[in-house]
Amino acid sequence: MWRTGGVLGGRGVSRLCSGIRTQPPPLSSSSSSSSSSRPQVEKLKRRRQKDESIQTGKPRDAEEKSVRWSEKQRIQYSAYTPPGTKKDSSVPFPSAYSPDFVESSWYQWWEKEGFFRPEQHEHLPHAVDQTFSLCIPPPNVTGTLHLGHALTVAVEDALVRWRRMQGYRVLWVPGCDHAGIATQSVVERKLLQERGRSRKDFSREEFLQEMWKWRNEKGDEIYQQLRKLGASLDWSRACFTMDPSFSRAVTEAFVRLCDSGLIYRSEGLVNWSCALESAISEIEVDSEELSGQTLRSVPGYDTKVEFGTMVTFAYPLEGHGGEVCVSTTRPETMLGDVAVAVHPDDPRYQALHGKQLRHPFTDRLLPIITDTMVDRELGTGAVKVTPAHDHIDFLLSQRHSLPRLTVIAGDGTMTPPCGHWLQGVKRFDARQQIIDALVEKKLFRGKRSHAMTLPVCSRSGDVIEPLLKKQWFVRCDQMAKKAVQAVEAGQLEIIPHLYTKIWKNWLSNINDWCISRQLWWGHQIPAYQVQLPDSADAQQEELWVWGRSEDEARQRAAVKYRVKPEELTLTQDLDVLDTWFSSGLFPFVMLGWPDQTPDLQRFYPNTILETGSDLIFFWVARMVMLGVELTGELPFRQVLLHSMVRDKHGRKMSKSLGNVIDPLDVIHGVSLQRLEEKINKGNLDPRERLVAIEAQRKDFPGGIPECGTDALRFALCSSRIQGETISLSVSQVLSCRHFCNKMWQTLRFTLGVLENNPTPVGALEEVRPVSSVDRWVCSRLYSTVQQVEQAFESYELHTVTSALHAFWLHSLCDVYVECLKPLLAQQSGGGHEEDRVEARRAAVGILYHCVSSSLALLSPFMPFITEELWQRLQPFGGGAKAQSSLSLQPYPRSDRLAHWFFPEEERDFVLVQDVIREARSLRAQCGLGKQRPDLWVVCSPSQASVLLHFQSAVQTLSQIASLHIYCPDRTDAPSLTSSTPPPAGSLVSVVDHTCQLHLHVQSGVNVDKQVLQLSQRRDKVALKLEETLNRVQSPDFQTKVPAHIRQQMESKVWALQQELGTLEEQLSVLQEAQRSE
Repeated sequence: MWRTGGVLGGRGVSRLCSGIRTQPPPLSSSSSSSSSSRPQVEKLKRRRQKDESIQTGKPRDAEEKSVRWSEKQRIQYSAYTPPGTKKDSSVPFPSAYSPDFVESSWYQWWEKEGFFRPEQHEHLPHAVDQTFSLCIPPPNVTGTLHLGHALTVAVEDALVRWRRMQGYRVLWVPGCDHAGIATQSVVERKLLQERGRSRKDFSREEFLQEMWKWRNEKGDEIYQQLRKLGASLDWSRACFTMDPSFSRAVTEAFVRLCDSGLIYRSEGLVNWSCALESAISEIEVDSEELSGQTLRSVPGYDTKVEFGTMVTFAYPLEGHGGEVCVSTTRPETMLGDVAVAVHPDDPRYQALHGKQLRHPFTDRLLPIITDTMVDRELGTGAVKVTPAHDHIDFLLSQRHSLPRLTVIAGDGTMTPPCGHWLQGVKRFDARQQIIDALVEKKLFRGKRSHAMTLPVCSRSGDVIEPLLKKQWFVRCDQMAKKAVQAVEAGQLEIIPHLYTKIWKNWLSNINDWCISRQLWWGHQIPAYQVQLPDSADAQQEELWVWGRSEDEARQRAAVKYRVKPEELTLTQDLDVLDTWFSSGLFPFVMLGWPDQTPDLQRFYPNTILETGSDLIFFWVARMVMLGVELTGELPFRQVLLHSMVRDKHGRKMSKSLGNVIDPLDVIHGVSLQRLEEKINKGNLDPRERLVAIEAQRKDFPGGIPECGTDALRFALCSSRIQGETISLSVSQVLSCRHFCNKMWQTLRFTLGVLENNPTPVGALEEVRPVSSVDRWVCSRLYSTVQQVEQAFESYELHTVTSALHAFWLHSLCDVYVECLKPLLAQQSGGGHEEDRVEARRAAVGILYHCVSSSLALLSPFMPFITEELWQRLQPFGGGAKAQSSLSLQPYPRSDRLAHWFFPEEERDFVLVQDVIREARSLRAQCGLGKQRPDLWVVCSPSQASVLLHFQSAVQTLSQIASLHIYCPDRTDAPSLTSSTPPPAGSLVSVVDHTCQLHLHVQSGVNVDKQVLQLSQRRDKVALKLEETLNRVQSPDFQTKVPAHIRQQMESKVWALQQELGTLEEQLSVLQEAQRSE
């Protein structure tokens, strides 16, 4: 079921079978497309150019470069750990991060201990009386993971683990979809390859035995892959859509909907695959864009078939000696033409209204009808009408009471009404025969290349044929209105909200949904054709009943037709239900519906549904409609839609482009040779295979490195899932693996500190910061937790991951750990020993709680590495007894960190970081190694106070011997500032208009480099000042800009002017030094 389906456009689209209806486009003289060919040609041309540039061009930026990496040592976890037992975290701590080592054994322990079951909620001391429930979009039983699956799992598991750690009663149900067409196609191919037998060589019962045999052998593979991704699903409640209980629920739903008049049997056009001999849903129809004349392989044909051409021919005007020309991309359907339509205002055909045309092969008379749907600007302005083989023509036949003549059978051959010369001929072979016959009758008017959209069955590769069939349909209009009203009333929230309008527009124009499929694998429709006693089969109208069993159906028929039950003959419909029908019941059937089970009462409606945005109509809308109708409630309160995952170039992932990435290859790593083997085993044609292999060689010259599950999940959740598309590269995942290693090394350092700490770490509530940098990092943790809380609630996961990544790397590692090292290195003895002990004790406690809290914060995204590191950290913790697993620990809350909030420290530290950055830049200019020069900071009194407050941090992180602070204005200068200005000849850098740095280096000052750097800085400031002045001096600035904004802008102008003046002054001094050399 997890599949990205294309939505077809133009005249080749099936609307009835999918439940999709749009306002009919103007009819053109082409039977394949209602739009001009030029935009399609240009679009395809641009696509080819982009693909060629990707194949042959140079990378545009660092992100597009091929993945470069060095092989890392793979460390195996070798301690004996029986499956399901807790991993031994006392084994030696490896020197570097290795995904193999980290991800071993944890999942089996989590699952065996029941940590993912909602019953675990009763044992949590921090439990709250709230429920969080959802289902995973059930993957196809035939499926293997792709990055779309990985994104779904990463996002949903992050939300699930977050709520579980918050103390919610959480239920996340796994499931698997029987995927009627997909699974049957796979097994049919397997039987043909291995035994040389087709489905028709088996009885239905024999074939279903083969299906179940395959399902039992292969069906659990997708579950193992979900486990590999760390999905914290409740496996005790896993359900398969063909389980007996699920099948009973499907039958119940069908019967109830029939009883209420929402399911009915009728004749309508459906998407038909001649290769499968079945109707298929729209998500199983791919749109193949053709730029023009194209030869394409079609199942059942020995040679390639031509598509992308427009044939024009003439119909003789009956009794008037003239003709009307029409154009079509499907000349084989002309045997089913029943009329020609023109626009009523088209002057070319004004005199022909109501006239008739003579069909050259059937001698049938075709009326010329008028309809405003015809686009008179396209083609000849006259449109052939074939109601039994075209969706728009079918609508025309309803409006004008036209007959519907089927000329192509379900197996793709021409039917008897076509005549003996075509009967039984395959449709595309008949195409050429018809053209030849038109030439012979001198009615052929030409053929030209034509851009078009070709509907293709994704399962068989067959070209879709719209066919008129008697099928079962779901009446959708009233159910759709309720679904729209639920969103408008705020009962159902769709996130992102931009889909709300799309939801309303689509459901307001919905057609009835064909749910019949001519397959053997699936839920056989519980409807029965009734034969009354002593009735003549040829004269009998179709009589149908339905029931939960044949006995019930017989009783219903007896009552309905007033006949004794034993006198009736019942024959069950051989068709099965559309897979999307059973999938649409998943949110409540998984909980035991139609029985009123404890799970249904507690967890229904579900809290949320999270899925790909491409399934909003095929699955989400149908779940809402069926849920409301069958249970009286919405199936969920929120719908969170994520975007499609594309490659780093922004292209849709496609086997033919060679850009499909298997998430397991990213997790475990894979060689280029193995990637090429996968392509060679596929079903690409030789040209596509070469393109795909070449693309992989360029993007992955050394294969794909082993990144691990945690890095992949973190990279996926770092994407803006609510955006338009997600462009993911292996480089991004590799970067997240480097982050994992940084976490690993931080823990190594922390454990070393804790092992040498003589006193135990106090509880979080007891730890109080001592130094200024203590207070700053504590406050940064508080602010990070607050930001995480807000972003999680709005499902902005990329904001969560960004905040956590920034805190760990830039606050904890880059600043606090570095500032901690000198403190830890100080020897005992001397004065102020008690102060040093207290400062050290506080710093160790803060380090422990920052690391422990950060691991808990990261746990929903990176469950394996955080569990591994947290378990090693726990022996040193103080306070209340922790849970046995990090996955059950309370999620950090800002209200528990309120005593660590110091907003002034955070605000002031911005200046400190700017000074450190500029000081390091000065050091880099003169290539200082271990030498630590003195640094003078010339600044305002307020800035001096800040820098003195953080003096130790500035000195440590700037790698200087001593810090001298000089205030030109001595009036309000702090007492500890220097009374002498910086020495002449120092390296100079400007922080802002009131703060300059002077690095006193004894030798090696590169004046030319300093002049260049300050000149570049001056030019940037001058440009920014010019842009700001243009805004301030604009005519509308004083009248239209609010007063507080005007004040801010004027202050900005003044600051930029001051900074520019300072830079000019410094440059003047340096240039004078240049001249004196």
